Amino acid sequence: MQISELARRAGVTTKAVRYYESLGLITPERLANGYRDYGEHDVRLTQEIRALGSLGIPVERTRPFLECLTAGHRHADECPASLATYRDAIDELTQRIEGLTARRAVLVTHLHQAAHRGGRLSPVNEGEDLMTDYTSLPADLPAPEDDGAAAHLPGTKLPRLDLPGTDGATVRLDALGAGRTVIYIYPLTGRPGVDLPDGWDSIPGARGCTPETCGFRDHYQDLLAAGAGGVFGLSSQETDYQREVAERLHLPFQMLSDPARSLAQELGLPTFETNGLTLYKRLTLIVRDGVIEHVFYPIFPPNEHAAQVLAWLRDNPR
Repeated sequence: MQISELARRAGVTTKAVRYYESLGLITPERLANGYRDYGEHDVRLTQEIRALGSLGIPVERTRPFLECLTAGHRHADECPASLATYRDAIDELTQRIEGLTARRAVLVTHLHQAAHRGGRLSPVNEGEDLMTDYTSLPADLPAPEDDGAAAHLPGTKLPRLDLPGTDGATVRLDALGAGRTVIYIYPLTGRPGVDLPDGWDSIPGARGCTPETCGFRDHYQDLLAAGAGGVFGLSSQETDYQREVAERLHLPFQMLSDPARSLAQELGLPTFETNGLTLYKRLTLIVRDGVIEHVFYPIFPPNEHAAQVLAWLRDNPR
């Protein structure tokens, strides 16, 4: 077949075919008149070069795969030399990823420092912040309404459910021990340099997870003195995400991860959906001897909620 037909069948250009020939990767037969005559094997080799290119393996490094096919193997990566090329490509990608990750971390640090230099955010354009300050709240946040979604919870026993904590251990919810435990449940904490879901501030009760968490941190010793045997934060974010928050905010208590929202399924806890995510609505459980004694729902404003819990504990001594 002619070069144009080979190029069409393999999904490449005739210029690419000539380049492969110049590297000795394909070697067509020659007719008596000197014209090149490409066969089915050349089509297969050219298709393999194209497929490897889509994986990021450059043309110049495809020879082991082509030699594997030429040797009669059904697949181009069945030979040891092909596997070695895969490993080399993976190692190079790993090094590039590590380098890019380090550069990104430095850029995020510079962004955070620049945005908060002087104790305030620097706008990029009028009305647009360089990054969001998650520790403060806008003045016009919409307040959530009591939809009755938590009215059934008082008197309910916590289920036998193991959730991972930020200290690496697993917490069993039905075995928290005697006395009172505070579990505040929230949708999503923001992270510096990472955008929140679109329209986050317009969702009643969504914004304010970081100020709420800081409140529980700042009142932690007071809560223990008022009778709480322990405090836990809980959301559907993965443990690594939670651990970053715990370390950045210097939290003295554990954050629990429930990415499958198992507790919501067991207890019928309220959730909401946004940007393809299903998240917990904000509420707090006061658990006593394994039974839900009191529920705070809805919660607003979230930055004052820890003080509300503290006041309740003091007004309702054991």
